[in-house]
Amino acid sequence: MEKFDVIIVGSGLAGLTTALELSEDGKTVAVLEKHKVIGGRTSSWDEDGMIVESGFHRHIGYYEELPKILKKVGVEVDDIVQWEEQIDVRIKGSKNKASFGISPVFGPIDTIKGIIGNNDILSPKDKFSLIAFFTNGFLEIVKNPEKLDKYNVREFAEKYEVSENALHYVVIPLSAGIFFLPPERYSAKVFFGLFLPGIPRFYKLRIGAYLGGMTEVLAKPLAKHIVKNNGIIKTDINVKGLILDEDMVKGVKLEDGSEIFAKHVVVATNLGGAKEILRGHFLNHPSFENLFALPTMPAVTIQMEFEKPILPVDRTTFGPLTSLASFAEQSRSTFTHVPGRLSVILTPPEKFLDMNHDEILKHVQKDGRELGLDLESGLMNYRVVSHPEDFHSLEPGNDHLRPDQKTPIEGLVLAGDYTRQPYFATMEGAVRSGLYAAKIVLEE
Repeated sequence: MEKFDVIIVGSGLAGLTTALELSEDGKTVAVLEKHKVIGGRTSSWDEDGMIVESGFHRHIGYYEELPKILKKVGVEVDDIVQWEEQIDVRIKGSKNKASFGISPVFGPIDTIKGIIGNNDILSPKDKFSLIAFFTNGFLEIVKNPEKLDKYNVREFAEKYEVSENALHYVVIPLSAGIFFLPPERYSAKVFFGLFLPGIPRFYKLRIGAYLGGMTEVLAKPLAKHIVKNNGIIKTDINVKGLILDEDMVKGVKLEDGSEIFAKHVVVATNLGGAKEILRGHFLNHPSFENLFALPTMPAVTIQMEFEKPILPVDRTTFGPLTSLASFAEQSRSTFTHVPGRLSVILTPPEKFLDMNHDEILKHVQKDGRELGLDLESGLMNYRVVSHPEDFHSLEPGNDHLRPDQKTPIEGLVLAGDYTRQPYFATMEGAVRSGLYAAKIVLEE
């Protein structure tokens, strides 16, 4: 009979962080991963001969706990990312683009030029219309965040008379471009809450493209250290439910009928996976009512290889008013083994979930033309990566449903960026949830 101090279900950043912290404290841990590769939402793998990743990922300079966890296993963020001090916004129906500096310390000139420039796309009046929007948004997120969650981003922008141009070329890139939801469906609380932690750490602000697949640069170093601490990591293991004894969790049941026992079980899957594991036990339990009421939302990316780079630099780019929410050339950063590589987050994701992959490609190529991009010539390969329940819903009125990591069930702890922590659905949020979960286990 296999028995551990702690079983962690899921090998994303939340699960690996939990396992690392507990194994460092001398706990015997077993990480059980449903898929063949570790990393969860931050994973990469070979998909029928093409290297793909679970999504289009960027490291944000004001993250705090993720860099600390990586440093603990000997990884410096500067060694695994290529920093960007600018972002581009491409204009539908034109080959023009607006470039904005986003790093006031590392790229001050570009930041100033982005604010006072781009006047052919954003007039001074457009820019001025954003002042009240951002000022009042950040004040509200501090004073009354729940009130802010009643607004979607468009409603809040209309309340403060943001111009259509400013909405299209600033607000939409910062909403749909990040979490692929149009502003009509994106909570204003999430919008401002996501950027709030960056204000006191503005001097750290910039974006990093990872120099390799996510499993290689993030998940494997963490996993290696966990194993060094005598932890066990198993892939291709499907947890179907929990072992309960008088409202105490004693372990997990696997799809093959076998059982693994532990003093604690940390469910560190995404929200959809957590619901699947917990449904048979706690669907009608009042303490889990919010968790089961919290909606999920999908994510869809198309990842394309070309005979040459599509863009002159590897830089985060937004395509407002098209299905290309955000994208980047990656042949000089993440995927240097191919001459040209583009990863695209699609919006709205529901539209593409059941669409034939060839149809998705044609749709993306059509919208690419609208942005002045030729995504047909030199195309060598492509893959569509879909996750039907990848995130918790970031629509208005849902944030209060996010559960705490601690549950009323003895031996059961939750982790994952959908749980209560200040960084919403981000890598930093996943790591923080893992730290909170590990602390709960150690204190019980």
